[in-house]
Order: sequence, then structure tokens, then C-alpha cells
Amino acid sequence: MLPFLRTELAQLRAYKAYPPILEPYDRLDTNESPIDLPAEVKATLASHYQQNLAANRYPNGSHTALKQAIADYVNEAALGATAANISVGNGSDELIRSILIATALGNGAILVASPTFSMYGILAQTLGVPVVDVGRTDDFCINLDAAQIAVAEHPIRVVFMVHPNSPTANPLSSDEIAWLKQLPDHVLVVIDEAYFEFSQRTLVMDSLNRSNWVVLRTFSKAFRLAAHRVGYAVAQSELIEALEKVRLPYNLPSFSQVAALTALTARKSLLGDVTTTALERQHMATWLSKQPMLAVWPSAANFIYCRLSDQGLAKLGLSQTEGLHHIFNQLRQRGTLIRHTGGGLRISLGTADENQR
Repeated sequence: MLPFLRTELAQLRAYKAYPPILEPYDRLDTNESPIDLPAEVKATLASHYQQNLAANRYPNGSHTALKQAIADYVNEAALGATAANISVGNGSDELIRSILIATALGNGAILVASPTFSMYGILAQTLGVPVVDVGRTDDFCINLDAAQIAVAEHPIRVVFMVHPNSPTANPLSSDEIAWLKQLPDHVLVVIDEAYFEFSQRTLVMDSLNRSNWVVLRTFSKAFRLAAHRVGYAVAQSELIEALEKVRLPYNLPSFSQVAALTALTARKSLLGDVTTTALERQHMATWLSKQPMLAVWPSAANFIYCRLSDQGLAKLGLSQTEGLHHIFNQLRQRGTLIRHTGGGLRISLGTADENQR
């Protein structure tokens, strides 16, 4: 190992996305929208690039117009947001990293409940921030007893929760929300609402009313802008100011800002397909639940989570991990990619044809 590198990096692995898929697979593995932007939206973006975007100039580093447009959208669910309550990042990942730098770097730990979104732990480890994982119960709720002990025994500065959770697709329960609300002021509560448009459950009002809460959202899912990497945070202005201090300058490319603004302008059209996704979710969940080899959990997101049932384990004569890997490989051989993660299979909802196959 190079002598000038941090020694703990030897224990880390670089995050590697799945390699580019050259064969015509059905991509039910990354929770993206299966539907590209409409032709008219792409035409608007192409026209803007040709006529208005100066490629030789840095982006608008303050994201002024985009922040106001996001605040207007947030106010459809909870009144009171202004541009001062919004921070914009190059994907939610950048915002997570900014939160860690602003809170726990050098003096604290974070709390997560696995299985959950892996980037909280990965980003914390790259910064040398300890991760306390309290796990989940059999129904994938947070182990609140373990969580309470962790807060008492460790220097927890941030608690990360996805609402609804990934990969298990369950929203936070009333008991979990009540526990989060009673956490002391020195603990920041991060509610990741990446799948808000599919669940229609939000705690954004709490992020505006509580000084130690922040909600994260993304344009990568329902808004179909995964290629543009746009995420945003909603919080009280003092916390937003702190995040703005630690983020990189010119962090969001001009074209990504335009894409997000255009998507917000066209949101009635783009979000209309959320209803279609909900119907596909119902159809897929119903079909999967009829398969005796599988145990399927309710979903409030654009994906479904399942494991092998006792009957499935007995029939295959394999362990849970081996059996799930067997199913994963079978589907891959048939042209469908899903994700084997968190001790189960996460199946993103695709088009009706993809789901049927």
C-alpha cells in the first residue's frame, strides 16, 4: 500500500456498479424508471442545449432557479418551503456525503438499520466515520431496542432512514417515526424519500419544522432523470446553509439543472406514469404471492422484495443465499436482471411486457 494513503483504505473496496449490459436484458435491477423521457421533453432539452447553453461557461453554482422550482414542488405536499430550504446535489449520494462532512467527520458515528441503502455505510467508511448497524426485525422494522441502546452508547450524530426502505420496500411505521422524533437535538435525522412519488408518504413537514431533520429526494426515479444525477435536500435554512458550505462549487452541470427544471415543468405528464407503476406493482405482487416457493412483502415503492419460503427452501434443498442466487442466475439466463441484495431478491418494476416475461 502506498505510504501516504490512509491505512483503513486497505479494508475498503471501490463501489462498482454492474458492468454495462450489451445484451438485450430486461433491466429490473436498479429501481430506475423503465420509461424514457417523452420525445417532446427530449426535444425541449435538445433545443435548450443548442440555443441557450454555453458549454464554455461554468454552471450556475447557486442553482437559484432550480431551488425555487423544487420548493414549489415540495409545497404541493407541505406548505412552507422556500429556496432557502433547498440544497441541490449531484445525486443524493453527494448530499449524503455533504451531510457526513458537516456532522460526523472526526467526531461522531452514524446509525443505520440493515438491510438498507448501502451508500450510507460506504460513504461513511470512505470518510473514516464509524457505522453502527442495529439491524431489523423479521418484518423489516427497525430494531428500536437496539437503536435506543446504540444512541446511548455511541456518539451517534446522524441516523439514516429510507422511507420506504430499500431493498425491503416498507415505509416507516408510526412507532419508528415516533422514535425518530424523540431523538435528542444533537442527532440529525435523515429521511431518504427517493421513492416518495410512488409511496405518497412524506415527512417533509417535519424537516421544515424540526432543526435536526432533513429529507432527501431524487429526480432519478419517477422523474426519469437517472442519467442526469440530480438530488435535493429539504431542511431548515440553517442546516441548508451548512450543507452549502461543504459542497463542491459548480457541482451540478448546466444540462442537469435544465433537465430537472424541464422535468418539473412537465411533472403532470411525467408523474402520470406513477399510476401505471402502481398497477404493475399490484399485478406483480399478486402473481409472486401465489408462488408457494416465495415469501413476498408488501411494497410502497417501485420494486418488490421477496425471499424463499420454507417450502421453497425444502424443495430446492439449498440455503436461503444459495437458493436466491439460483433464482437470480435462472432469470439472468432467461434475459431478466434483478438484484440479489439484503438477503433477498429486489425486483424493480418494469414495463408491462418486461414484468410479464
